[in-house]
Parts: sequence; C-alpha cells; structure tokens
Amino acid sequence: MSPPTDYFVDRRRLRRKLGWWRLAALIALGVAGVVAVVRLGGADSADKLTPHIARLELQGVITGDDDTIDMIKKIGESSQTKALLLEIESPGGTTTGSERLYEELRRVAEKKPVVAVVGTVAASGAYIAALAADTIVARGNSLVGSIGVLFQYPNVSKLLNNWGVEVETIKSSPLKASPNGLEPTSPEAREAVASLVADSFSWFKALVQERRKLDDAELAKVSDGRVFTARQGVPLKLVDLIGGQREAIDWLVANKGIAKDMPVREWKKKSSLERLGLVGAAAGLARVAGLESIAGFLEKSILLERSGELDGLLAIWQHSAAN
Repeated sequence: MSPPTDYFVDRRRLRRKLGWWRLAALIALGVAGVVAVVRLGGADSADKLTPHIARLELQGVITGDDDTIDMIKKIGESSQTKALLLEIESPGGTTTGSERLYEELRRVAEKKPVVAVVGTVAASGAYIAALAADTIVARGNSLVGSIGVLFQYPNVSKLLNNWGVEVETIKSSPLKASPNGLEPTSPEAREAVASLVADSFSWFKALVQERRKLDDAELAKVSDGRVFTARQGVPLKLVDLIGGQREAIDWLVANKGIAKDMPVREWKKKSSLERLGLVGAAAGLARVAGLESIAGFLEKSILLERSGELDGLLAIWQHSAAN
C-alpha cells in the first residue's frame, strides 16, 4: 500500500523548513565571522575595514587611562587607517597621563600622519598631546598653551588649630609624606615640592621647544603659563593653521598624499557608567545635553578627587580666580 498524498506533501514542507533553517544558520555563521574579523582587526564596525582617516576625540580631563591608550594603539596597528585626526577638547590633566598619551601618539605618528584639531581648548596637558601631532590646526578663538606644571593641596592646619585639634605624626624622616595639609608646610617641604615642579616644567618646556622648533627667546614668550588664542598662537609657532577638520584634511592631502575623497571614520572608546562612577556619569549626561561648563566642572572634581591616586603634579589650565 503506497503512502497517502498528504504524507509526501508534509515531507516536502518539512524539507523546505529545514532548508530555511540551514540558510539562516549559514547567514548567522557568516555574520559571526565578520564580527570576529572586525574585533580582531581592532575596529568597531565593518566600515573600518576599508581605507579611511581615523577620527578620535580627546575630551575632558586627561589621565592617560588604559581605554584611551588601547584605542590609540589599535589605530596605529590598523592597516586600513591611513591618517589620524585627533580632535582635542580638554583643559589638560595629570603630567604622567599627558606624557603617556604623548608617547603613544608619537608611536602612531611614526607609522602614519597625525593632525591635532583643537576645539575650544587644548591647554597644558592637552597641549602636550597636541605636540605629538605632525601639525596643529585650531579655530581662531581656540585656546592653546598654558605651558606649566601645578601642584596643589589644601592646608587645614589653621582650621584644626582653631578647633583645638592636633594631628600627631611619627615618621622616619622630616620630608616623609610632606606636605600633608594637616600641619604648616615647612620651608624644606616647600622646597622639595618646588624642585619636582621645576623638573617637570623643564621637561615640558624642552618638549615644546623641540616639537615646535623654538629658540630660547621664542620659548620664553610662551612658557609663562598663560593661554593664547590660536590667532596669537600662529606667529608664536604654537599653532600651524587656523581652521578645523576640513583644513586638517586639506593639509593631509597636500602634504601626506592622502586621497581627497578618503572617508573619515570615527573611532570611539567604550564607556562604562560603573567605571566612571556617579559624578562621571553626571558629567557624561551633562555633555550630551550640551552643558559643557557643567560637564567640565564635574570632570575637574573627579580629577581633584583622584589626583592623589594618579599623580601629584598636574598640567591643567584652571580659569578660576585662584589661577
């Protein structure tokens, strides 16, 4: 007895379903393969698998964090990245963080051209990062410079004395953990800190002089800690070109052989609200909402909170009355 007609119809339908599932599995496998290639290649999306100019934003307080450094490394290692546009919007940060960032950017510059594009401000430690670029482009009213090093600590010894509180300390030598803010700063402790500031300042000035090709007289004009507009900065050799991304790309085309129609792809580091904490999250939300001044204030509070953990010396521009 032969099987009924419905049996063959059901079998045919089952084969079709299995065929579709096999096709779906193959498509999923292909997508997974593409994602794996993208991840292994250090890119965030498939469009970075074609020749492009990388655009990386450097915003807020500079700490030399691993996420930023890793992203710069990936850009340097990407065979499809032909140049780097470093968009800077920062008042600076810690001296060691800025130094680490500068060194990593110089490694990229040894492989491919790097252009720094300044937004509102690239001061102090952020200007150190800009020095790593082959050329610096900034808007006429952008602020650059603030070449100097800062060491700040609160001293509450008088307040404690008024309240009848005395902090007793036993230490191995007079300069151990000095200054600490709980007692008057001795002349010896002040001199020791001043020597640290002077040493880092000498390093900063030497970096500016080398990268911007300044003689001693030219260096003296720009190294008193002040900021300059980019218009002032051009004749002082702190800035090369007035403009923004368009002018930066034109410079790459004219001087580095980059194709005029080469696309610009944005590289973004992954952020984590848990890692940033409540204040960092608030700063990020304020920046998204366009409240740059509030975001800058919150980010600066993070720096002041963490500066003791990261670095005692700061290369940061503070536009408060105290500066």
